[in-house]
Amino acid sequence: AGRGDQVALYYDSPVTNTQRHYTYSQLKEEVAAFAGALKAQGVNVGDRVVIYLPMIPQAAIAMLACARIGAIHSVVFGGFASHELAVRIEDAEPKALITASCGIEINRVIEYKPLVDRAIEQSSHKPDTCIVFQREQAKAAMQEGRDKDWNELASNASAVDPVPVKATDPLYILYTSGTTGKPKGVVRDNGGHAVALRY
Repeated sequence: AGRGDQVALYYDSPVTNTQRHYTYSQLKEEVAAFAGALKAQGVNVGDRVVIYLPMIPQAAIAMLACARIGAIHSVVFGGFASHELAVRIEDAEPKALITASCGIEINRVIEYKPLVDRAIEQSSHKPDTCIVFQREQAKAAMQEGRDKDWNELASNASAVDPVPVKATDPLYILYTSGTTGKPKGVVRDNGGHAVALRY
Protein backbone atom coordinates (compact mmCIF):
# COMPACT_ATOMS: atom_id res chain seq x y z
CA ALA A 1 0.00 0.00 0.00
CA GLY A 2 2.79 2.40 -0.90
CA ARG A 3 5.01 1.56 2.06
CA GLY A 4 7.07 -1.22 0.48
CA ASP A 5 10.30 0.80 0.47
CA GLN A 6 9.84 2.10 4.01
CA VAL A 7 12.09 0.52 6.65
CA ALA A 8 10.16 -1.99 8.74
CA LEU A 9 12.98 -3.46 10.82
CA TYR A 10 16.35 -2.14 11.97
CA TYR A 11 19.05 -4.50 13.25
CA ASP A 12 21.93 -2.84 15.08
CA SER A 13 24.25 -5.07 17.09
CA PRO A 14 27.14 -3.33 18.86
CA VAL A 15 28.44 -6.74 19.97
CA THR A 16 29.01 -8.04 16.44
CA ASN A 17 29.29 -4.56 14.89
CA THR A 18 26.49 -5.46 12.46
CA GLN A 19 23.92 -3.07 11.09
CA ARG A 20 21.15 -3.97 8.69
CA HIS A 21 17.66 -2.89 7.79
CA TYR A 22 14.70 -4.54 6.08
CA THR A 23 12.06 -2.67 4.12
CA TYR A 24 8.47 -3.87 4.33
CA SER A 25 8.87 -5.51 0.92
CA GLN A 26 12.08 -7.28 1.92
CA LEU A 27 10.62 -8.41 5.23
CA LYS A 28 7.51 -9.74 3.52
CA GLU A 29 9.65 -11.74 1.08
CA GLU A 30 11.78 -13.23 3.88
CA VAL A 31 8.72 -14.08 5.98
CA ALA A 32 6.77 -15.61 3.08
CA ALA A 33 9.77 -17.75 2.08
CA PHE A 34 10.41 -18.99 5.62
CA ALA A 35 6.69 -19.63 6.09
CA GLY A 36 6.93 -21.81 2.97
CA ALA A 37 9.90 -23.60 4.51
CA LEU A 38 7.90 -24.33 7.65
CA LYS A 39 4.97 -25.67 5.62
CA ALA A 40 7.38 -27.88 3.67
CA GLN A 41 8.43 -29.36 7.03
CA GLY A 42 4.82 -30.23 7.82
CA VAL A 43 3.99 -27.25 10.06
CA ASN A 44 0.33 -26.28 9.63
CA VAL A 45 -2.46 -24.32 11.30
CA GLY A 46 -2.54 -24.97 15.03
CA ASP A 47 0.88 -26.65 15.22
CA ARG A 48 3.28 -25.29 17.83
CA VAL A 49 6.77 -24.02 17.05
CA VAL A 50 9.35 -23.22 19.74
CA ILE A 51 11.70 -20.36 18.84
CA TYR A 52 15.02 -20.39 20.73
CA LEU A 53 17.00 -17.63 19.05
CA PRO A 54 19.21 -14.70 20.01
CA MET A 55 18.13 -11.13 19.25
CA ILE A 56 18.71 -11.33 15.49
CA PRO A 57 16.35 -10.53 12.60
CA GLN A 58 15.57 -14.23 12.15
CA ALA A 59 13.69 -14.17 15.47
CA ALA A 60 11.17 -11.65 14.12
CA ILE A 61 11.04 -13.44 10.76
CA ALA A 62 10.32 -16.78 12.45
CA MET A 63 7.51 -15.32 14.58
CA LEU A 64 5.88 -13.61 11.59
CA ALA A 65 6.28 -16.75 9.46
CA CYS A 66 4.45 -18.82 12.07
CA ALA A 67 1.65 -16.24 12.18
CA ARG A 68 1.45 -16.27 8.38
CA ILE A 69 0.57 -19.97 8.29
CA GLY A 70 -1.56 -20.07 11.44
CA ALA A 71 1.04 -21.91 13.54
CA ILE A 72 1.43 -21.03 17.22
CA HIS A 73 4.89 -19.83 18.21
CA SER A 74 6.48 -19.85 21.63
CA VAL A 75 9.60 -17.76 22.12
CA VAL A 76 12.01 -19.10 24.73
CA PHE A 77 14.71 -16.76 26.06
CA GLY A 78 18.07 -17.75 24.59
CA GLY A 79 19.75 -17.45 27.98
CA PHE A 80 17.80 -20.40 29.39
CA ALA A 81 19.68 -23.61 30.04
CA SER A 82 18.68 -27.00 28.64
CA HIS A 83 16.37 -27.98 31.51
CA GLU A 84 14.30 -24.79 31.23
CA LEU A 85 14.00 -25.26 27.47
CA ALA A 86 13.06 -28.92 27.95
CA VAL A 87 10.20 -27.99 30.30
CA ARG A 88 8.74 -25.70 27.65
CA ILE A 89 9.22 -28.25 24.85
CA GLU A 90 7.45 -30.88 26.93
CA ASP A 91 4.51 -28.60 27.63
CA ALA A 92 4.07 -26.98 24.20
CA GLU A 93 4.73 -30.18 22.22
CA PRO A 94 6.11 -28.31 19.19
CA LYS A 95 6.22 -29.83 15.73
CA ALA A 96 9.37 -27.81 15.04
CA LEU A 97 12.04 -25.97 16.99
CA ILE A 98 13.94 -23.03 15.51
CA THR A 99 17.36 -22.08 16.84
CA ALA A 100 20.72 -20.60 15.88
CA SER A 101 24.20 -22.08 16.06
CA CYS A 102 25.13 -19.58 18.75
CA GLY A 103 24.42 -16.45 20.72
CA ILE A 104 27.06 -13.78 21.14
CA GLU A 105 27.85 -11.80 24.27
CA ILE A 106 30.49 -9.10 24.66
CA ASN A 107 33.29 -11.47 25.60
CA ARG A 108 32.05 -14.94 24.67
CA VAL A 109 30.19 -17.07 22.15
CA ILE A 110 27.47 -19.35 23.56
CA GLU A 111 26.76 -22.38 21.41
CA TYR A 112 23.01 -22.96 21.33
CA LYS A 113 22.83 -26.26 19.51
CA PRO A 114 24.34 -28.44 22.30
CA LEU A 115 21.81 -26.85 24.70
CA VAL A 116 18.98 -27.64 22.28
CA ASP A 117 20.16 -31.23 21.78
CA ARG A 118 20.27 -31.81 25.55
CA ALA A 119 16.84 -30.23 26.00
CA ILE A 120 15.30 -32.50 23.37
CA GLU A 121 16.97 -35.50 25.03
CA GLN A 122 15.45 -34.52 28.39
CA SER A 123 11.96 -33.89 27.03
CA SER A 124 9.49 -36.74 26.51
CA HIS A 125 8.23 -34.85 23.45
CA LYS A 126 10.54 -34.78 20.43
CA PRO A 127 10.03 -32.13 17.72
CA ASP A 128 9.96 -33.56 14.20
CA THR A 129 12.29 -30.84 12.91
CA CYS A 130 14.99 -28.60 14.32
CA ILE A 131 15.78 -25.64 12.03
CA VAL A 132 19.20 -24.09 12.64
CA PHE A 133 20.35 -20.64 11.53
CA GLN A 134 24.12 -21.03 11.17
CA ARG A 135 26.12 -17.97 12.30
CA GLU A 136 29.73 -17.39 11.30
CA GLN A 137 30.95 -17.29 14.91
CA ALA A 138 30.11 -20.97 15.49
CA LYS A 139 29.07 -23.84 13.24
CA ALA A 140 26.50 -26.20 14.74
CA ALA A 141 26.73 -29.95 14.32
CA MET A 142 23.60 -31.24 12.60
CA GLN A 143 21.71 -34.43 13.41
CA GLU A 144 20.84 -36.22 10.20
CA GLY A 145 17.14 -36.44 9.49
CA ARG A 146 15.91 -34.09 12.20
CA ASP A 147 18.08 -30.98 11.74
CA LYS A 148 17.68 -28.60 8.79
CA ASP A 149 19.67 -25.55 7.74
CA TRP A 150 17.63 -22.31 7.78
CA ASN A 151 19.24 -20.84 4.65
CA GLU A 152 18.90 -24.03 2.63
CA LEU A 153 15.23 -24.41 3.55
CA ALA A 154 14.36 -20.76 2.90
CA SER A 155 16.22 -20.58 -0.42
CA ASN A 156 14.49 -23.72 -1.72
CA ALA A 157 11.02 -22.91 -0.39
CA SER A 158 8.07 -21.50 -2.28
CA ALA A 159 6.64 -18.34 -0.75
CA VAL A 160 3.19 -18.86 0.73
CA ASP A 161 0.21 -16.57 1.20
CA PRO A 162 -1.21 -15.80 4.65
CA VAL A 163 -3.68 -18.33 6.04
CA PRO A 164 -6.96 -16.88 7.40
CA VAL A 165 -7.50 -17.63 11.09
CA LYS A 166 -10.21 -16.77 13.62
CA ALA A 167 -9.71 -13.89 16.03
CA THR A 168 -9.96 -16.44 18.84
CA ASP A 169 -7.30 -18.78 17.39
CA PRO A 170 -4.04 -18.81 19.39
CA LEU A 171 -1.14 -16.76 18.03
CA TYR A 172 1.56 -17.48 20.61
CA ILE A 173 2.31 -19.05 23.98
CA LEU A 174 4.47 -17.15 26.44
CA TYR A 175 5.63 -18.99 29.53
CA THR A 176 5.82 -17.51 33.00
CA SER A 177 9.23 -17.59 34.69
CA GLY A 178 8.41 -20.58 36.87
CA THR A 179 9.96 -18.98 39.96
CA THR A 180 6.98 -20.07 42.09
CA GLY A 181 6.61 -23.49 40.49
CA LYS A 182 6.28 -24.99 37.04
CA PRO A 183 6.21 -22.40 34.20
CA LYS A 184 2.68 -21.81 32.91
CA GLY A 185 1.88 -21.12 29.28
CA VAL A 186 -0.07 -17.90 28.72
CA VAL A 187 -1.91 -18.02 25.37
CA ARG A 188 -2.49 -14.84 23.36
CA ASP A 189 -5.03 -14.96 20.56
CA ASN A 190 -4.78 -13.36 17.12
CA GLY A 191 -7.59 -10.87 17.63
CA GLY A 192 -6.39 -9.52 20.95
CA HIS A 193 -2.85 -9.16 19.68
CA ALA A 194 -3.96 -7.41 16.48
CA VAL A 195 -6.00 -4.92 18.52
CA ALA A 196 -2.99 -4.23 20.76
CA LEU A 197 -0.81 -3.58 17.70
CA ARG A 198 -3.43 -1.24 16.25
CA TYR A 199 -3.01 1.16 19.17
